[in-house]
Parts: sequence; C-alpha cells; structure tokens
Amino acid sequence: MTLLDGSPLSVYRVANLELPLELSRRLEALGMISGSQVRVLRKKRRGAMIITVRGTRFAVGMDIARHITVKEES
Repeated sequence: MTLLDGSPLSVYRVANLELPLELSRRLEALGMISGSQVRVLRKKRRGAMIITVRGTRFAVGMDIARHITVKEES
C-alpha cells in the first residue's frame, strides 16, 4: 500500500521510496528511510498529508505520498 492510502492516526513502516533521486535524498535527510516509522496525523482529500517521522512533523503532497510504499505497523 502507499502512504496516500494510509488513514489518520495510524502508524506505518516505510518499505520503499520510488521517487526521483533529489527528492528521495531530501526525504532521507529528514529521516524517512526504508524501515522508519511514519504516523499520519492529518489527511486532506485534496492536498497535503501531515505526518511525523522520527519526531518531526511535516507535510507531504499527494504526488509524493503516492510513491512511498508502506506496511501497516502492528
């Protein structure tokens, strides 16, 4: 499943980032790497998702979230 499919207040584990190299490196610098835990705080129908990664909150657009593969954390 992709991060875009995630529901608010759920926790996921990043499986893969299928993004352009520059964008992928930027997210890795913010702490989003394969295996890191992601919590979806807020999700708007059209627009950004507010997520936390390693204690940092930031917004991710729909186009970016569509290319981040996650697994549900149990």
